[in-house]
Amino acid sequence: MPTLTLSIFVSNFQTTTSGDAKQLWQLLDYVAVDYSGAVADGVIISEAEYAEMLDFTENAGTFLQSLPEHASKPWPKTGGVVDLTDKVRQRKLLALLPVDEVWGIGGKLTKRLQQLGINTALQLADADPEYIRQQFSVVVERTVRELNGESCIALEEVVPTKKQIVSSRAFGERITDKQQMGEAISEYISRACKKLRQEQQTAKHLTVFLRTSPFSDKDAPYSASRSVELDTPSSDTRIFLNKAMQLLDGLWVNGYRYAKAGVMLADFFDIGVYQPSLFDDPLAVKESDQKLMQLIDQLNTKHTKTIWFASQGNKQEWSMKRELLSPAYTTNWRELPVAR
Repeated sequence: MPTLTLSIFVSNFQTTTSGDAKQLWQLLDYVAVDYSGAVADGVIISEAEYAEMLDFTENAGTFLQSLPEHASKPWPKTGGVVDLTDKVRQRKLLALLPVDEVWGIGGKLTKRLQQLGINTALQLADADPEYIRQQFSVVVERTVRELNGESCIALEEVVPTKKQIVSSRAFGERITDKQQMGEAISEYISRACKKLRQEQQTAKHLTVFLRTSPFSDKDAPYSASRSVELDTPSSDTRIFLNKAMQLLDGLWVNGYRYAKAGVMLADFFDIGVYQPSLFDDPLAVKESDQKLMQLIDQLNTKHTKTIWFASQGNKQEWSMKRELLSPAYTTNWRELPVAR
């Protein structure tokens, strides 16, 4: 079975913008929510889903490095990671940390805490939670309890419905042909709509984006996105494919070597729960269309991409290269090393 390794740390997020934190959280959320759709009983059941999870995980790891310093980083001996499963180590580290290094303790709170003789994270952890609540707020009380290993926010047993779905991937080769870009966008639309139906939701908002590599000195910089809103929420892949190709027409500029593209579905509604306005032109939702999408999903889940739309192409030479992909020892029985 796959394993998850955690490093526990006290982090100073005071200099991190809410946008940065939200973007990182969304990347991790995609991996966590989509995991059951990619891996079951230690075996990869969807190569496409699993590959997308790897891509998001890599992006999250890169993005994490740009965030402010963690408590483990100032000490070279730790190598950037501190194992805090040992209670003694926890207290040693907390004693070394100024109280303003604790997540959620800002400048004003620090001054008030210092007036009470609380200068380190350990002194805050040893404070009486009830007293801290009286002097400050329930938020600071929770901070004290969490510093002592008490969880104040329960884990969600039921995964909440997504607020948006993003399907994106870096290309294995730069795309300079509009037809190939259309194939890539069609592939991403197909994946996103399948996830949307798995969530038993419909979407009203579609965004398509593409860009060149921001790290290449050879490629001219270009990044653009366009969005469209449907009159009636839908989960039909064909409807979003049609809209995505229209958006691509407005985004595409010849002469660039595109490195990445993607689509985003947003503004979700439960199936059948939507009240159009007086000036909307609602689409007629046929039961046969819904059954067609369900049948395509069932066949592709069971037999791995048995049916696809012609706009997705056959060869997909732009796909991400995976020749150097590390073996998935923890998620794929077939890739386990064999002792001879």
